[in-house]
Amino acid sequence: MHSELKRAAQQAAVMGPVVLVPGLRLCRPSDVVGGPSLSVDDRRAILAAWASDLYAVDSQPSLRHLPGTPSPVSIEEVQAALRELDRRYNY
Repeated sequence: MHSELKRAAQQAAVMGPVVLVPGLRLCRPSDVVGGPSLSVDDRRAILAAWASDLYAVDSQPSLRHLPGTPSPVSIEEVQAALRELDRRYNY
């Protein structure tokens, strides 16, 4: 059972949060900030994942490409969305 959970966690990391949340359509990090069906914690988790090195574009470390999104975005855009989330919810 432990190996099944580990495999599921690895698959989730590869698929990304966009794929794991049915019906979630994201193109830009700002879509996460304004996502009405997401809790603040979910928004923060998605943006943190998007900012992680796991989704860095090969040979272009300043870009991130979250699976399920149409194109890469800059890490600066993801960080700006995190700052906006903090501003809106007074973190």
